[in-house]
Amino acid sequence: MSTTTIQFQRHLPLRADVDVLVAGGGPAGMAAAVTAAEAGASVYLAEAHTCLGGMGTAAQVPVWMPCTDGINFLAGGFGRRVVEALRAATGDPLCQGIDSEALKRVYDQQAAAAGVELSFQTRLVAVEVSGGRVQHVVCAAPSGLFAVRAQVYVDCTGNGDLAAWAGAAYEKGDDSGDLMPGTLCSVWCDIDWETWLAARSDDVQPDGQWLREAYEAGVFRVLDEHLTGMFRKGAHLGGGNIGHTFGVDGTDERSLTAALLEGRRQLAEYERYYREYVPGFERVRLVASGALLGVRETRRIRGEYTLTLDDYLDRASFDDEIGRYAYSIDNHPTRPGSETYQQHRQEFDRTFRYGPGESYGIPYRCLTPRDLTNVLVAGRCVSVDRMVHGSLRVMPGCFITGQAAGMAAALARAHDGQVKDVPVPLLRERLRAVGAYLPEA
Repeated sequence: MSTTTIQFQRHLPLRADVDVLVAGGGPAGMAAAVTAAEAGASVYLAEAHTCLGGMGTAAQVPVWMPCTDGINFLAGGFGRRVVEALRAATGDPLCQGIDSEALKRVYDQQAAAAGVELSFQTRLVAVEVSGGRVQHVVCAAPSGLFAVRAQVYVDCTGNGDLAAWAGAAYEKGDDSGDLMPGTLCSVWCDIDWETWLAARSDDVQPDGQWLREAYEAGVFRVLDEHLTGMFRKGAHLGGGNIGHTFGVDGTDERSLTAALLEGRRQLAEYERYYREYVPGFERVRLVASGALLGVRETRRIRGEYTLTLDDYLDRASFDDEIGRYAYSIDNHPTRPGSETYQQHRQEFDRTFRYGPGESYGIPYRCLTPRDLTNVLVAGRCVSVDRMVHGSLRVMPGCFITGQAAGMAAALARAHDGQVKDVPVPLLRERLRAVGAYLPEA
């Protein structure tokens, strides 16, 4: 690759001058934008794609992870509103699977009702910073390049792009720099779910045996025993969270391109596998793959506090906690193999499994980048170690941190945008008032 550089300079229109800029409209960004707007802030939300919701919509991730600890609804406030609105829209009282089209409309309605100014196909491309304070960001859209200025910037990009480009320190991957694989999620039709359920009666799950047989028969190029699964979305419809694109780096477009190509190739293999080996799937057909790759891990921005595995094991509480969560640690192995898969199963199902009512606290300091003054992070780029990231990275966790970041951003207006000057007792009081689950720390 050429190392030649060019100078690029031009005057840009200032498209918006607001209290809060939210970069990214996934579950964290939606929670942040709506919460900040309802707290009285003017908000501009820049979303790179054609809909809100990120992984649950554009990427076709088919299922929520738990919103509760088995007793308490942990994603209270914005998360509860989304789940209840989706139940009403679909008529599904359990709301276990994700109806991506209904969820898009729910997010649209939430943003409009809160008065959030937003634009799709608007990608963050540059950040201008001085003395640890972001001055403005540059976005690219079909109309061209433009700038947005705000008092407070909330990074909900998933990759931590805004914070990292502004100079915030971050960690990425494991000790060797390896990252969890991605998954190109998918939608499938013509499934006989009743036959499938009968084949899995008495909790017998013979997927591993079938996968090995298919691999030996040449159906798969790689034996990946970690089959996350096909989730029911309707009478004969399914959502596939299947296949792993190993070695992908979600911060590198070349790596993402290779992973998307590989993911589509894998789906053809899985179509043959399901038809030939899995009861009830004899006529299954791939309808669509996600418009986005499901990326599980990239940057973790270093904040004023890093939530650690010890905190997770201690079910820790903090004076500045802005929410609590309880999902088991779900770090997909960085490479295929029986040994790595069995280690994951042991950790996820037994070693780090919580009991009903147990949870860990999330400090506000995990949302405040160490090196920046008017930036907050929310979603899977918050300040946690790699093990806790495996728990908090999922959608309900994003609702919790996004809601807190949005409320803190609104409160920071009274402090010249200085997010570390936000009074924590007031932040917690305001979060409780909108429904956040916050028992006394």
